[in-house]
Amino acid sequence: MKQPADIMSRLKRLVPEGIEPAFTSPEEWMAWQQEEGRKRSESLMRENIAKKMERQFGRSGIRELHRDCSFENYVATTTQQKIVREKARHYAVDFGKTMAGFIFSGKPGTGKNHLAAAICNELLRRNKTVLIISVADIMSAMRETFNNSDSVKTEERLLDDLSRVDLLVIDEIGVQNESRYEKVVINQIVDRRTSSRRPTGMLTNLDEAGMYRQLGERVMDRMKLGKSLNLIFDWDSYRDKIY
Repeated sequence: MKQPADIMSRLKRLVPEGIEPAFTSPEEWMAWQQEEGRKRSESLMRENIAKKMERQFGRSGIRELHRDCSFENYVATTTQQKIVREKARHYAVDFGKTMAGFIFSGKPGTGKNHLAAAICNELLRRNKTVLIISVADIMSAMRETFNNSDSVKTEERLLDDLSRVDLLVIDEIGVQNESRYEKVVINQIVDRRTSSRRPTGMLTNLDEAGMYRQLGERVMDRMKLGKSLNLIFDWDSYRDKIY
């Protein structure tokens, strides 16, 4: 097997005169090889996660309705709407620097999903894995695991998969029934994601007190880690203005 020094010597002979070689030492070449291997490994892992999401939920990433959502086409006519948009934009820019998640709360039709999707679309362009999913869809997938002969192991795999995407956004918190099992599942998801320093986003019509009643203090406390973003969409729906 050829040594790095031999390979470097051959590469230098092949480089045309006047062209600066990309690597000047065997150490630099080996470091580049290792970095490229790491990038490829991460890319394959993201592809595998996306494929698993596709099998489990019939899609990966975000729904077609929100694939064109961006910060630029978010309707912001008031000062508060512009502030909310810019804070969401900054969250996307700074994503990965901390484990900060976010909670977007407010009435239906105020743009919570749009800005969440804008964040996710930005992260997808940066080769991150994202998923926006409702509590109902999570619970439906969990119930399907009960039909498996080894339901405990299947449930564990589902929880692990939800915990591995770079950003998971849980939608429609408060719309579902306030069952103990739902609280346990969300608690497990948030706990696992927090442990692996992966942020979680939440979309809800509830106020802060309602979120504490719905999810409990343990989950809400974890959602504050990393100076998480908490935005209130306290204006009327503008869905009738969208064509």
